[in-house]
Amino acid sequence: MGYEKSIKAFEEAYRYIPGGVDSPVRAFGSVGGTPPFIERGEGPWLFDIDGNRYIDYVQSWGPLIFGHCDPQIEAAVMETAQKGLSFGAPTTLETDLAREIVELFDSIDKVRFVNSGTEAVMSALRLARGYTGRDDIVKFTGCYHGHSDSLLVQAGSGAATFGAPSSPGVPADLTKHTLLATYNDIESVAACFEQSEGGVACVIIEPIAGNMGLVPAEEKFLQALRALCDEHGALLIFDEVMSGFRASLKGAQGITNVRPDLVTLGKVIGGGMPVGAFGGRAEIMHQLSPEGPVYQAGTLSGNPVAMAAGLASLRKLKSDPSIYVTLAERARKLMEGFEAAARAEELPLVTQVRGSMFGFFFTDKPVRNFDDAKRGDNELFKHFHRAMLDRGIYLACSSYETGFISTAISDELIDETIRAAYEAMAAVADSR
Repeated sequence: MGYEKSIKAFEEAYRYIPGGVDSPVRAFGSVGGTPPFIERGEGPWLFDIDGNRYIDYVQSWGPLIFGHCDPQIEAAVMETAQKGLSFGAPTTLETDLAREIVELFDSIDKVRFVNSGTEAVMSALRLARGYTGRDDIVKFTGCYHGHSDSLLVQAGSGAATFGAPSSPGVPADLTKHTLLATYNDIESVAACFEQSEGGVACVIIEPIAGNMGLVPAEEKFLQALRALCDEHGALLIFDEVMSGFRASLKGAQGITNVRPDLVTLGKVIGGGMPVGAFGGRAEIMHQLSPEGPVYQAGTLSGNPVAMAAGLASLRKLKSDPSIYVTLAERARKLMEGFEAAARAEELPLVTQVRGSMFGFFFTDKPVRNFDDAKRGDNELFKHFHRAMLDRGIYLACSSYETGFISTAISDELIDETIRAAYEAMAAVADSR
């Protein structure tokens, strides 16, 4: 494949945009080479400006569960856009989409829409602090909840420690209220509660972590987490921006029996348009302005075009629950194919699947947390990613990201991808 036009486009973008991209992972920094500049999408395919075609397993990082340019979602967007792009005033579309979410999520009585997953999490944390009257929060190393100041922290030397800023521009006085624990390790969470002087307002977790690769939380861990929060009067927040309506029709809550107090959502609920949301029990949500004292606002929140796209997407999913069975079967088939291709070349590989989400690591050890994920061989991933890209397979450009299956990806395309994986694994083995 040739990438000459993308190389020139990247150089031009670099002149005007920091790093040449508007989100860091898109720069292909961890896999090398130049990112393909995309011209259009169609069903399961991406087409770049050099004319290369790829089977897309990124799906705009999750929201395109029906693939690119789904006719029903596109029609809803165009019909709504013809009436106006934004009003800064209430529309019935907001209520319609909120109703769909509330009816599907047992843990949500009310929901408020925002413009991104980052904004949803930021607002949920403020609400949790306002509701409990406490400042400290607990998060898990390797879980990504957006780029708000409270969450840009790095682990210290202990299993649980007060966070230090992981980015310039983030005040240490703010992140000192963020305590870090180890995913799937309840003792590290208990240590955070013991260390907190003013009390913990909330624990926030991706119940299906998608930003250290795909690493699901164990059921017994989530149950213990729920009990610990109840014991200390802290709220439990599930960040389902990625897994909501992806892992199942009810997200992770269709898989676990544990119920959170607050949930953050995004991705699929916008059908490809920018959107986020947070919701939870009525008594907590009543604390939001204008009903309560916790302030939160947004000019473009509940944007009608985004609401229309999300509504069309969710209604399609509700109309045929068997969609999730098919997606999960294809995700498992893909990962079993990757495993077989790796075994053929005696390469270490472990995989994970949750619904239409999948992940893989070049390691022979189980992956339960971020430390385990970091032991994966990133050089092998880098070579595999490039080999697959050259064979027309568009995978997430970091070993710490998750892949997605869309309904547009057929069994035949899965088979084609597995054949490419055999070739790519052979190329990787030759490079060692």
